[in-house]
This record gives sequence, C-alpha cells and structure tokens, in this order.
Amino acid sequence: MIKEINRLKKELNAIILAHNYQPPEVQDIADFVGDSLDLAKKGARTEASIIVFCGVRFMAESAKILAPEKTVLLPVQDAGCAMADMVDEDKLKDLKQKNPDAKVVCYVNTTARTKALCDYCCTSANALAVVQSIPEKKIIFVPDRNLGHWVKTQTDKEIILYPGYCYVHKKIKRDTVSKIKSAYPDAEVLIHPEADPETLELADYVLSTNGMVNQVKKSRARRFIIGTESGLIHRLKKENPGKEFFSAGDALVCVNMKKTRLFDILHALENMEYKIEIEPAIMNQAKRALQKMVEIQRGA
Repeated sequence: MIKEINRLKKELNAIILAHNYQPPEVQDIADFVGDSLDLAKKGARTEASIIVFCGVRFMAESAKILAPEKTVLLPVQDAGCAMADMVDEDKLKDLKQKNPDAKVVCYVNTTARTKALCDYCCTSANALAVVQSIPEKKIIFVPDRNLGHWVKTQTDKEIILYPGYCYVHKKIKRDTVSKIKSAYPDAEVLIHPEADPETLELADYVLSTNGMVNQVKKSRARRFIIGTESGLIHRLKKENPGKEFFSAGDALVCVNMKKTRLFDILHALENMEYKIEIEPAIMNQAKRALQKMVEIQRGA
C-alpha cells in the first residue's frame, strides 16, 4: 500500500497532510505533519494540485478555503469533529442579534459555515493575540468555552462564551495530572487550552499542539506530561528520541482522528474521494475571517 500510495502521489502531483493526532502509520507516510491551520497553509504554498488531508472535515475545509484552485480530498467521509458540530447556526445568529456591539471570534476548529458567520478566526496558539487586537470591547467566542475562558483570564474584554467543548480534552482531569506529576516530579506539564480551567492551573505551559512540539525541542527537561490527544506522543517520541513522554490521562483518543488508515489514503488517490466542496458565498465569507487572523499575525 505504501508503495502504491507513493506511486500515485507522484503520478497525480498530490501531497499528503496529516494532523498531529492521526495514527502513527498515517503520520509516517505524510509529507507534512502538524496542526490544522499550519497544514492548510503548507498545502496552499505547495505546487501540488491535489491535497489529501488526513484529519477531520473542518481541517480539509480550511485547506480548500486557502487553496480553492486545488482538489482537497478527505479520505474518510464521516471524519467530523464533535466540537465543531456543536455550533448551531440559528443559535449563533441569535447571539449576534442580541449583542450587536460584539465581534465574533471563531476557533479554527469550526465548519466553513460557522466561519462564514464570524468576524475573525483564531487558533489555540493565537487566540489571545487575535482577541487583544480587536478594537471592540465585547467578543463572542465560538465554540470552545475552555479556550475562550483561558483567553478571558488574560484580557479585560467582555467575552461571551459559546457552550462548546472537546470531549477528549475534558477527559484530562486535575487529579490524574497531579498523580502523574507526583510519580515524575521532574517532568514538565504541557496542557492544551481546551482542557478544563482547574486542570490548566497545573500546567507549566498551556500550549497548542505545535507549541508543545516546539517546547519539547527547546526544553532541557527529559520528561514531559502531555495534556492533549495521545496521537501527538508518536511525533514527540520520533523527533525527541532521548526524552520520555506520559499521557495526562487514559484513553485520550479522538475517535474521528483515528478513522484514517493507509487503505483510506490509497482509496482517496485511486478514486479522487472524498472531494471537499464549499459554496462560493460561504467560502468567500469564511476566507475573510481567516485572512483577518493572518493579517494580525503578520502585524504582531
């Protein structure tokens, strides 16, 4: 399968992108491994005409928004995101009507339709910078309430939190992290901001997945407690063979992220499935929110 995937990839001028949470064999065959927005940007910059995005639907949508001229394939059609699907369009529209003086910031972990309803997009790494850059004092933050709460603790703006959450990061419990830290007191604790606020209090660093990758590389510590989906540990071990990693809980697994297999990648390339299609109006509105975030990063 690996040989055939590589042959087709070359023949079709395709590139394979894999999120940090994907299964090990998928990460190993990918041209690039990273977080969702970083991968979408890489896909847009490459000369490949076909992007095989091994992740979940909103990630493949972001790649399509940033590179509309390319064919973007999601190998598993029903690989969705529970948190992204928590956003109800009518509920968000109602929230906007009730708060006409607020700007809407949506996490990149949202569907294209949700992004189209928002003013700015953000990642877990730049959420605070995006919020701080907005002139308005009132912000509606969609959909992750934990990431929004983390930002809220560091700004004087009024932040209205949408009640969404990541079921994987909510499994990271304060007691569990404390027990692991007691067993390995020399370990650095890295926790994703989608975890509950009381759990984040135990973190040495609150970081996105790419932030964790960078911190582990530069840190002098030899042990790390990793508070995010367990798939990231494969990459961390691969890139830092002399260091030890401990998951911050049992079964920190995103079911949808683990659906992609080598067979699915092969099937995607053989059959050009499953193509990401986005209505032009939705794509244009969603791209505006993403571009505003990129402009803020450039100006930082």
